[in-house]
Amino acid sequence: MAEAHFQRLGFTVVARNHRTRRGEIDLIVYDGQTIAFVEVKTRCSGPGHPFDAIHPGKQRRIRRLAREWLASAPGVRARYLRFDAVGIVLDARGRLLRLDHLEAAFY
Repeated sequence: MAEAHFQRLGFTVVARNHRTRRGEIDLIVYDGQTIAFVEVKTRCSGPGHPFDAIHPGKQRRIRRLAREWLASAPGVRARYLRFDAVGIVLDARGRLLRLDHLEAAFY
């Protein structure tokens, strides 16, 4: 769902579920000027928001993984870099209730 959302916005998915031994980046997307490293959190309806799970430790880990990815991707050029968050809330049957996209969710 998050991938389709970014494609509707004009982004190309560069990587999905990029894993290293240190962790995972859910999505890396590019629109010709901006590379966004995206953390996606999905929850069933209930209390709290999916963004609550993107705590400072998780942010540090994603920043470190992004640095590693950029160092291993020579030739990738972007004018801007950012860290986005997508929160998805589903009902009990797995149907989308809400999709929130926060650009530059953290630095």
